[in-house]
Amino acid sequence: MRVKYIVACSLMLTICVLTKMFGYSYSTSSANVNQPDIVDARKLAESDFYKDLNFANELLPTGDKHIEVKMRKALKANSYSSMQTLKLHQRAEVWFPIIEPILKHYGIPEDFKYVPLIESGMERGQYSPKGAAGLWQFMPQTARDYGLTVNENVDERLNVRLATVAAARYIRDLHKQFNSWTLTAAAYNGGEGRMRRKIAQQNQDDYFKLDLNHETGKYVYSLISMKEVIEHPEEYGYKIQNARKLLAYK
Repeated sequence: MRVKYIVACSLMLTICVLTKMFGYSYSTSSANVNQPDIVDARKLAESDFYKDLNFANELLPTGDKHIEVKMRKALKANSYSSMQTLKLHQRAEVWFPIIEPILKHYGIPEDFKYVPLIESGMERGQYSPKGAAGLWQFMPQTARDYGLTVNENVDERLNVRLATVAAARYIRDLHKQFNSWTLTAAAYNGGEGRMRRKIAQQNQDDYFKLDLNHETGKYVYSLISMKEVIEHPEEYGYKIQNARKLLAYK
């Protein structure tokens, strides 16, 4: 799909440039001929690119400038020019083989494997100032609610396998409430209670149309962009020796 986008964009721009060159050469006899606009061609190619972006098969809406700007910012933020490191790809290579089969067992879309990359940078020992911990950044009580031991001596949030099982069960329960994977992801980040209130207050259950706080409002865009840079690293400046290896665990 990315190759088609690049080829389509290049072809349209080339055609437009050639058309303009010949148009100027014969301007005296064809003054009223309508000539293609390069900007319009670029917009058409970009819209073709955006229409294929999705999270858990829920498509990114197209034709909305605000949504496209947010998506473009998220893609730039996770590009190599911004990140300047291959650590996320390296950690994904280590942890995806453990995470993917667990998500599949619980019926969770594979795209949720990108949640730990956003939540913790896939650092197993990561603790947040608010008390969340591990790859999945579970808060202590939520972790206990889903079967993890969290006390002064043991913190199973740091056990990737156990924490992923707990995360899969939690995500499954969230989906039962919201019946949408994008809303489920947003609720995972912002809290289910807050998401229910926002949906009720705004009478809106489309994630992309909800007015949410900054972090949750960009969360799904970040997940989509992380999916893009992991699955198509070379197109975002990453030099990965075996880029397809990350996708070989499905």
